[in-house]
Amino acid sequence: MALIKDREVVEDGWTHIDDEAPVPAEGGVIVSIARWRDERETLAGRNAPVGVRLEPGDGPEVVQEDLGRLDLIAVPFDHFKDGRGYSTARLLRERYGFAGELRAVGDVLRDQLAFMARCGFDAFEYAGKTEAEAALTAFDDISAVYQTAADRRTSAATRRNHPSRAFSNGTSG
Repeated sequence: MALIKDREVVEDGWTHIDDEAPVPAEGGVIVSIARWRDERETLAGRNAPVGVRLEPGDGPEVVQEDLGRLDLIAVPFDHFKDGRGYSTARLLRERYGFAGELRAVGDVLRDQLAFMARCGFDAFEYAGKTEAEAALTAFDDISAVYQTAADRRTSAATRRNHPSRAFSNGTSG
């Protein structure tokens, strides 16, 4: 599975660790939210990055108290029609101020990439049939946005009403 991060295909420096597997001393690890709860102090005391993988029904409140201790949050998409992860990502970025890596995992397809990025995802475990390099064009598929989002793109209404577009009589066109 390819990893797309910051709109590039990159090597994944993180390892998903099963609940029963030992945690390596070095390297970034992604553990389940259940394991994080059970081993929080030990995991947070490592000299390496730690991330958690939420469950499909988990909202951002399950990690709210630990956001300062986490370097990555993996948000699952079990199937194409499940949109809960979009809301979770947006809340993590906008309401809770999470600044670490926000990774979409699971059934992550090309058609979702631009929308996921708008919600605050910056990394994607890409599972689409299109080659990952070719899927990067998806980020440019949406040229105009109509509402603000976590990606902070300027909306069409804001651009339309910008003072630089004003006519000499004070109206905008």
